[in-house]
Amino acid sequence: MNTRNPLYTIPKPCKHLSDYKLKHGLNGYKCLQKCLKTTPDGRTRVEKLNTKIPICSICNGYQGRLYFCIICSSISCSDHSFMHTQSRSGHDIAVDIERAELYCCVCCDQVYDPDFDRAVMSKHNIDMPDVESIGERLCKRKRLGSGAELVDLKKSKHLALMRDRRAKSCYPIGLRGLNNLGNTCFMNSVLQALLHAPPLRSYFLSNQHNLETCRRKSGDRLCLPCDIGEIFEAVFSGNRSPYSPVQFLYSWWQHSANLASYEQQDAHEFFIAMLDGIHEKECRRLNKRKDNGDCQCIAHRAFSGQLRSDVTCMTCGFTSTTYDPCVDISLDLDTNNHSLTDGVNKLSKPNTSGSTFSLLGCLDLFTKPEKLGSDQKLYCQNCQGMRDSSKQLSIRRLPLVLSLHIKRFEHSLIRRMSRKINGYLHFPFSLDMTPYLSSSIVRNRFGNGIFAFEGDESDVSTEFEIFAMVTHSGTLESGHYVTYLRLVDQWYKCDDAWITEVDEGTVRASQCYMMFYVQKKLYPKEIGN
Repeated sequence: MNTRNPLYTIPKPCKHLSDYKLKHGLNGYKCLQKCLKTTPDGRTRVEKLNTKIPICSICNGYQGRLYFCIICSSISCSDHSFMHTQSRSGHDIAVDIERAELYCCVCCDQVYDPDFDRAVMSKHNIDMPDVESIGERLCKRKRLGSGAELVDLKKSKHLALMRDRRAKSCYPIGLRGLNNLGNTCFMNSVLQALLHAPPLRSYFLSNQHNLETCRRKSGDRLCLPCDIGEIFEAVFSGNRSPYSPVQFLYSWWQHSANLASYEQQDAHEFFIAMLDGIHEKECRRLNKRKDNGDCQCIAHRAFSGQLRSDVTCMTCGFTSTTYDPCVDISLDLDTNNHSLTDGVNKLSKPNTSGSTFSLLGCLDLFTKPEKLGSDQKLYCQNCQGMRDSSKQLSIRRLPLVLSLHIKRFEHSLIRRMSRKINGYLHFPFSLDMTPYLSSSIVRNRFGNGIFAFEGDESDVSTEFEIFAMVTHSGTLESGHYVTYLRLVDQWYKCDDAWITEVDEGTVRASQCYMMFYVQKKLYPKEIGN
């Protein structure tokens, strides 16, 4: 397990932002507020008062990211933002027009400032001052409807449109945006998924990890589970304004000092390291395990499963079996057997964006016997020598929450290159894992009547429902993570601070990177009501 950084340091803030604030203070933020506009769905963006369609002042382009200089109000695209700051000394800090987030044109990176965060949220609250309960909103819509006949037709249509927009904002409790703290979409996307994992939600909202008790016993002011508990409390409080998980990010940096930076990180690596951080703290606090050695921390109770690995000698048929714990399953995309919109490109473009894959095909590939290469000969206890072997994986024990990692990023040391595998993945909302259990795999190999399988999973729930999916868009070098949540059979898109309702087609058209299924018996049909 990782050890925390004893120095409790935090990455140095952007020097250019510090220089700007030292020279201009908060005046620029206050002036910028008149250019901020909050849309009905809660998204805050920059709207230049004299410009309907923003374009780059250097190339006149309007595609991609556009940045609004906080000094001179000029607009530049991502390709020319550095050129702008070179031509005008001190014009280092800008604002992303679409996302209302600070950007350093010198560092070419997002930066976070709590003072700017407060300025944006102040404008957000002015534009959307009413944070009402769902019941209050429904009552207001009824009052508007009853008086519709007293206004003219044009105003009636306007009221109807506003009612529809307001209805869309009546999202279930627990849907709350998370502010980007400087390239932290990888963190926000994973947090959104974990916030809606039923076992974790039940654990933290029932105060099973009590902040006061934890700090009184340990004396540690930096506790990852405590900070996660505070996020749960804030998100499920009913407050709709985006939340800034600053304290959690600070604690996270202490736990994983090697990842303490404002650079973009991999969402899957963050997920694994976060569970590791919860385990580390909870294990010390609980200091207990089951008789079989299973960890009883909430991270492992929710996500821990067990894989079975059978290595079979191809000479005598002797099989050696090992068992390994896992908190997620990483699945390869079968680039050799996928379908393409253009069959001619099947061999020449295995990573084209027109590729389509199947989750069930990925699971079949995961549990398919694999012949080990001649350079991977293993010692056979029966033959008493090195022999060619085959290996087959299966799932011996299913977790409560099944996390599936789709391996879209390939790294080759031989070719000295990396790439992202684009394409779309067909996946079911309801998933039966029976075919991939060890009992099913072994019986298919040897026959049902040969022996009674040890630890038969006949009484184990094998039906799962999807509740969250983390997607990745863009390239390996420059990408963005977004989470889709399924609550009461309705999908919602969590894009950092913004929550929007989306249809099933939008979800299926995204490039999923991590998928979260929960045992069907735990799928909360009534969540958010």
